[in-house]
Amino acid sequence: MFYSALILGLLGSFHCIGMCGPIAFVLPLNRENNFKKAGQISLYHLGRLLSYSFIGLIFGLIGKGLFLMGFQQRISILVGVLMIVIVLIPARVFNRYNFSKPLYSFIGKVKSNLGKLLKNKSNKALFTIGILNGFLPCGLVYMALVGSIATGHSTLGALYMFIFGLGTVPLMTTAVYLGNILSISIRTKIQKVIPVFVILIGILFILRGMGLGIPYISPSDASLTISNNSVECVDINSSD
Repeated sequence: MFYSALILGLLGSFHCIGMCGPIAFVLPLNRENNFKKAGQISLYHLGRLLSYSFIGLIFGLIGKGLFLMGFQQRISILVGVLMIVIVLIPARVFNRYNFSKPLYSFIGKVKSNLGKLLKNKSNKALFTIGILNGFLPCGLVYMALVGSIATGHSTLGALYMFIFGLGTVPLMTTAVYLGNILSISIRTKIQKVIPVFVILIGILFILRGMGLGIPYISPSDASLTISNNSVECVDINSSD
């Protein structure tokens, strides 16, 4: 399942160049010392990864609740269907029902704090910028969060989002060093391909939930149950 998080991250990074790129281009870095610059970029990414992991933990808990309610691995089928439906429904339909409207106040505060921090060249500021950046609304992040629900566990949900974040690091780092490296036309073509991969990932989630006994793609119901029970045992033992 976690390879889907990496694929979403790698593909999503092209989307991120358009959404979060403006932040990456103006990061308050030490441009005179390459070693310090690399360290500051790493702090920025670390902040993003921590935010993604925290959000993944929360959504993993939601998935765990659904599992305990009896959905078990079948939630994977629902997640896959949801991914495909979101991609196929025209954007204008979602624009009509702005689901992030209740978060406008929070997002406004995040953007306000980002504006202040972008004038501060301290390492703490770079780390905090990364954390705040991770909470900005993004369609591909929403897709990854749907995937974290399918893990059915808080720790696995956090790990899913962490891997997603890792997938965005290479291109985002390149963007910091080279600026706007892709033309608008190339980014537009890439973004047209992203929905296709999201649908493929959705199909993989559906196959996983069907428990067809195909190794790595659609494990049997029994192996999925054993896997989830093993995670629970690890948590219980670690709490002693």
